[in-house]
Amino acid sequence: MAVSSVVRAQLGRASWIRRMFEEGARLRAQLGKDAVIDLSLGNPEVEPPPAFHQTLERVVQHELGPGAHRYMHNAGLPETREAVAAALAAEFGLPFTRDDIVMCCGAAAGLNLVLKAVLEPGDEVVVLAPYFPEYPFYVENHGGRLREVPTRADFSLDPDALARALGPRTAALIVNSPNNPTGRLLSAAELDAIAGLLRERAPRALLVSDEPYRRLVFSGQRFASVLGRHARAVVVGSHSKDLAVPGERIGYVALSPEMPPAERAELAAALAFLTRTLGYVNAPALMQRVVRHLQGLSVDPAVYERRARLVVPALRAMGYEVVEPGGAFYCFPRTPIPDDVAFALALAEQERVLVVPGTGFGAPGHFRISLCVATERLERALPALARALQRHAPKPAPAEGR
Repeated sequence: MAVSSVVRAQLGRASWIRRMFEEGARLRAQLGKDAVIDLSLGNPEVEPPPAFHQTLERVVQHELGPGAHRYMHNAGLPETREAVAAALAAEFGLPFTRDDIVMCCGAAAGLNLVLKAVLEPGDEVVVLAPYFPEYPFYVENHGGRLREVPTRADFSLDPDALARALGPRTAALIVNSPNNPTGRLLSAAELDAIAGLLRERAPRALLVSDEPYRRLVFSGQRFASVLGRHARAVVVGSHSKDLAVPGERIGYVALSPEMPPAERAELAAALAFLTRTLGYVNAPALMQRVVRHLQGLSVDPAVYERRARLVVPALRAMGYEVVEPGGAFYCFPRTPIPDDVAFALALAEQERVLVVPGTGFGAPGHFRISLCVATERLERALPALARALQRHAPKPAPAEGR
């Protein structure tokens, strides 16, 4: 059976993250696994905090009574939702209750739930570029249209560009801080500007904050939240990165208590309904029981900060332009040639180093480096990146004779 024309077109635009991962698999099969330095995938290589394994063991041994693995309310276990609500209330000073929380299968599922719940055919979802490469597919999944808004050279907000993108068909605006792929955090002033523009130009739109990296913030940086800034704020959280358990697929959607009550209740009911009808049914029961006890816990972001402090100055010394990341585990240098895809493919073929071209993130002319690898491998990659820059950097024009 042939696949649909929509999916065929999407396959043609498939995520460059996965494409480079597959290129790495090909090179490893051909050359051996140690011959390839894979900086393409945001897959945490650090282990979960010890408390995760301790809690998992305790839950399995002492908390799994009869019926522990049966279906539950689609929104999730009441005690887990209460724990998430209590943690958010303590952190942000808003009166969250369990009725504001829907547990989900990671942030990807959470975003799909929200978009399915609110999009009418042809509605627009606004994103700030660069952005996570799967956002366009999530929007298309539910009949929407992605509207990209460019940021400035340092990836800061361009309020004028955002204002031009907002309008009567805007159903949601997705922000991601710390950002994948740049590691940059949105400031409180930027979020205030975003919220103000939404109230002025798209008052019914949701402000959706995609927050898998919220707890991976470097020293001297401060995370600013959408909560308290916009009444129609929705937080999509995930434990994939902060607990380093991406394979467990556990996250949540939290609706701001400032949302109008009738609207909030209807949206919560829609999310719970869609959890089932989109096929997730409910978030994994065992993981819900585990993360209930681990709200606020995270791996130490210092490991990623040390790697960023190694890589970014080295890249700058070579001659790359790169914005300092404030969190997450990426950096996003500018390529020495305009064609970022050609640069990434040449880097893989000539130097056996895998990175992701910025085209996949809506930011051509850049490439993403993942810091989710051992420091020794990052150190091995640096000379290769220096050689690639020398190979591709524009040559100075010869001096004219007199």
